Amino acid sequence: MRLRSLQHVSSPYPDGARPSVRRFYGEVLGLREQPAPSTLADMRLLWFSAGKGLELHFFPGPVDAESRRHFCFDIDDLEETRRRLQDAGLEPFDDTPIPNRPRFFCRDPVGNLVEFTRIEGDYQE
Repeated sequence: MRLRSLQHVSSPYPDGARPSVRRFYGEVLGLREQPAPSTLADMRLLWFSAGKGLELHFFPGPVDAESRRHFCFDIDDLEETRRRLQDAGLEPFDDTPIPNRPRFFCRDPVGNLVEFTRIEGDYQE
């Protein structure tokens, strides 16, 4: 097997939280929502484009708001993003630093953990 890329990440959202997920990823983070395939229409999925060839998929299911399981966005402006999250009523927080990768974390409105970083070089330097 030769890995070409990571194509998507799937995370749950609790019943009734579809509008919160859509608002957070679409409006607060500015990701483009895309329709899920018609063959999956009955699954109540939300799909977002998250960069070249990468998608985020959200499905109805239980969220473990204590889990450290997460996905990470490599972004240009950490401080602007932190402010946008705070303005949206969320609570970004710092964690153990990694060389050449300034970062912070934030739970989305339904409890999924998201990391935000800016890759500035090799972390082993």
